[in-house]
Amino acid sequence: MPKTKEIREKRRIKLKKRPARSRVSSSARMDESQDVQLLALAERDVPLIFKQDRRAQRIILRLDYGASRIVVVRPKRTSRHEARRFVLNNRGWIEERIDQLPEAIPFVHGATIPFLGLPHRIRHQPNARGVVWCEGEEIHVAGHKEHVGRRVTEWLRMEARREIEAKARAKAEQIGKQVRRVILRDTTSRWGSCSTDGQLSFSWRLILAPKHVLDYVISHEVAHLREMNHGPRFWRLCRDMCRSVSAARDWLDQNGTDLYRYGRKV
Repeated sequence: MPKTKEIREKRRIKLKKRPARSRVSSSARMDESQDVQLLALAERDVPLIFKQDRRAQRIILRLDYGASRIVVVRPKRTSRHEARRFVLNNRGWIEERIDQLPEAIPFVHGATIPFLGLPHRIRHQPNARGVVWCEGEEIHVAGHKEHVGRRVTEWLRMEARREIEAKARAKAEQIGKQVRRVILRDTTSRWGSCSTDGQLSFSWRLILAPKHVLDYVISHEVAHLREMNHGPRFWRLCRDMCRSVSAARDWLDQNGTDLYRYGRKV
């Protein structure tokens, strides 16, 4: 599964002078383990999420595609001041990654979004009854304009649960296993996961991907119910359940991060 792009600290960081525009300015403060700040770049202010992780061995920068922000993970022994210096010393890496983010496509009237890999246009129907429904290549949304984004998101999550849960349980039955629970999240580090107790987690954004990609990710996680590894037996089992493993993996590598552009505010 694709992981978030990240950069790790490899040596002790020396403080360097930076232009005033590079200054990290505080915008909010949370608890001792996490705080939110802004990094002023030439074209935009980028949110920085500082998190403390006792298991971390070094400072790590991660690009959160979904929220267009940078997550800064620091070990317990590392001060906030040192973490901020690490951010400034890697300002170029941050600018490069932020520039690579695809243009955001919010869920609004007239927007075209993929549904099971096929383009669908969002149509706001303010006087219609119901909530959200799909006809042909259009997703219709009733109600007030300000609720369109939320309602489309909820509908996509509902469709994702329907598709994923049914397929996951059917595939698990094929290999003599049971799914204890299916959880949908808006994950940014992986498309799916499987716990040792039979709980499967998936990104709801998979409902935007083509059917063969969705089928592969489900097969991948269900295969872990029997093989909690990525050895030869795991891949044989995965390919028994999905005939398009290579094509789906290639699609995710090339297009996966684009799925995070949908539903983001401009």
